[in-house]
Amino acid sequence: MEAKINEIFSSIQGEGPVVGYKQLFIRFCGCNLSCAYCDTEFNNGKTYTPQELYEEITSNYDLNNIHSISLTGGEPLLHTDFLKEFLPLLQGHTKIYLETNATLCENFLQIKKYADIISADIKLKSSTGNDTFDLHERFLEKTEGIYTFAKIVFDENITQYEIEKSAQIAKKFDIEITLQPKMTDNKMSVSSDFCNKILDKYLSIYKKVRLIPQVHKFINVR
Repeated sequence: MEAKINEIFSSIQGEGPVVGYKQLFIRFCGCNLSCAYCDTEFNNGKTYTPQELYEEITSNYDLNNIHSISLTGGEPLLHTDFLKEFLPLLQGHTKIYLETNATLCENFLQIKKYADIISADIKLKSSTGNDTFDLHERFLEKTEGIYTFAKIVFDENITQYEIEKSAQIAKKFDIEITLQPKMTDNKMSVSSDFCNKILDKYLSIYKKVRLIPQVHKFINVR
């Protein structure tokens, strides 16, 4: 069993409610979606077996000094068979933070018991070209018992329907929303006034919403 890993690095988490924590990032290659705002080159990488990846990270990083290991991508849940062998090796070392596009429900169920934190991207059709709300609902139904938050990347094309639907989904499962304005290089693609306007629209529907840009880009870390 092997998986292609684009990169492994230690840095500061710049997104969502765990912003500011030190994490070890493992970026998996491949994704089942193609989002217009994606800023990640994740197709090139090195192939590892579960044991090889475990030895790579434990030999080169002090897991006692990190908050959690971030499984990111790409889409890590495309590598479920690999994760079923890899994640048990990490038990007792640190928390597992799963960053996912929240569309692969059945894959997630196979490794659910190993996840401690889930960053679930709720995708907007205005950004991706696809309506994935039904897939997100099916996914979030299965995250009960795990600390889960929804991340929503938006730009000037966000619609009222998307605001209402995504807020209703988060409210249904009682999870927090982190709104994240799309970035252009190291700057927000929308104005601060527009951000406030969108935040207010969400808050009129659901109170567990906050807005956090990609902080790592402002402090110039990966």
